[in-house]
Amino acid sequence: MEVRACAGNMDFACLWLGVLLPVVATLDFSYHHQEEMEEFLKNVAQNYSSITHLHSIGKSVKGRNLWVLVVGRSPKEHKIGIPEFKYVANMHGDETVGRELLLHLIEYLVTNDGKDLEITNLINSTRIHIMPSMNPDGFEAVKKPDCFYSNGRENGNFYDLNRNFPDAFEFNNVSRQPETVAIMEWLKTETFVLSANLHGGALVASYPFDNGVPATGTVHSRSLTPDDDVFQYLANTYASRNPNMKGDQCKNKMNFPNGITNGYSWYPLKGGMQDYNYIWAQCFEITLELSCCKYPREEKLPSFWNLNKASLIEYIKEVHLGVKGQVFDQSGNPLPNVIVEVQDRKHICPYKTNKFGEYYLLLLPGSYTLNVTVPGHNPHLTKVIIPKKSQDFSALKKDILFPFRGQLDSITVSNPPCPTIPLYRNLPSHSAATKPSLFLFLVTLFHVLFKYSKM
Repeated sequence: MEVRACAGNMDFACLWLGVLLPVVATLDFSYHHQEEMEEFLKNVAQNYSSITHLHSIGKSVKGRNLWVLVVGRSPKEHKIGIPEFKYVANMHGDETVGRELLLHLIEYLVTNDGKDLEITNLINSTRIHIMPSMNPDGFEAVKKPDCFYSNGRENGNFYDLNRNFPDAFEFNNVSRQPETVAIMEWLKTETFVLSANLHGGALVASYPFDNGVPATGTVHSRSLTPDDDVFQYLANTYASRNPNMKGDQCKNKMNFPNGITNGYSWYPLKGGMQDYNYIWAQCFEITLELSCCKYPREEKLPSFWNLNKASLIEYIKEVHLGVKGQVFDQSGNPLPNVIVEVQDRKHICPYKTNKFGEYYLLLLPGSYTLNVTVPGHNPHLTKVIIPKKSQDFSALKKDILFPFRGQLDSITVSNPPCPTIPLYRNLPSHSAATKPSLFLFLVTLFHVLFKYSKM
């Protein structure tokens, strides 16, 4: 049964249609190995074909598919004005709660479309990509589950995938793994706006940067992005709705105020996925540590679902934060590859419009000046005011007419993509006082030894 008729204002007749939707077999609260997970995903894709699309973005070292299920009104292709969101779990194979949460989230979304107003509106307005396992080889390698460390943490080549991405602060000369390459290529195919990476072994929402230089604040034992206010808000959005994250945290481990932390403040990490997303994919990503025990007993899974369900839904809704729109030339043609940034928060790798001329900027309520730039032309400045209460399920829409005449191809040539090298490496320190002290070095070393796993 198609539910596109439900895409506007909901009424009782529209909600009633929900009873006519197909029903997927109830997912049990147990650990689902690769074959069971594939069977579940394929059944969902078959039974809810109008709102889902299942595809593999690549294969693991041992040849297992890296499955992604897309949920949305247009699951197979991007639609202008509809932001792209993603969840990725099980990057470390022995951190298992996130894997099962995402399977239950899939079930919750598809079975409540047309029945629950919030979920229906979310599917109407968002394209949601869900990857339950980035490291299926690691998950299958765990023979004796453990709360602290198992041999399934790494991939099939024994690489930690959360140390395997290009780094913006120092060279990361490691062999790029198939799973990492698959993610990097996937990020090039979609205009992802917001993301979260689900881990285990602690209870905290961690936000970028994970690595840093003095210019990003490491002298103060932190490393902040130009969008630190937004990242703190996003992390708090998730943590504040999980009673354990904002309250009872793991015994004998670090406590985090309000259940959030800057990644570098926790401990520095080179080659992490959330920094890569933010710098090179224009995607705001945070890391969610969801369980004190990495691989808890199956009977605890219902509790984890109940604790995280509201947070998982609310976090997806934040993809509609801020402002979005298209940039057009004087003839009304959309302009790809044009830099669109807030004047006072420029990114070291400038954020650009996609092939449809679209931009998405996650911003908190306030007044901002957008700087629209095409190399060789004067910047075009335009002011926007993000209201305190934005429209539900939509960012503020602001199309921009750029006074530009010329060949679109010339924009791409003159505005090439950023190289995957340490872009921050040559930024000058503000003063000699920004050099890390021995004390800060020892504190950092202690954090690394005390909390090895960025889970």
